[in-house]
Amino acid sequence: MERRLHNRHKARTIVFISSPGRPGRLCRARNLSANGVFIETSNMGLKKGSTVQLTFAINLGVVTKIHRRTAIVAHITRGGTGLMMESLTGTR
Repeated sequence: MERRLHNRHKARTIVFISSPGRPGRLCRARNLSANGVFIETSNMGLKKGSTVQLTFAINLGVVTKIHRRTAIVAHITRGGTGLMMESLTGTR
């Protein structure tokens, strides 16, 4: 049963992910929604529930917007990491 509030869209963007005490890394986003992103990662040592900082660009045709979001690690699989982004108001 699908529990997402927003549709996922295939993503063609690179995400810079950083967490306290660890160097940041560039990762490829596989899909993106209004409140989540799945990124292709190798073992970054992240734990479910930990907080990370994301920076990524979204190309809107004539304009490219840079987004900076705080996210929570929702799940980790062999293929990558699912992240739930906090809303702009600071709530989930």
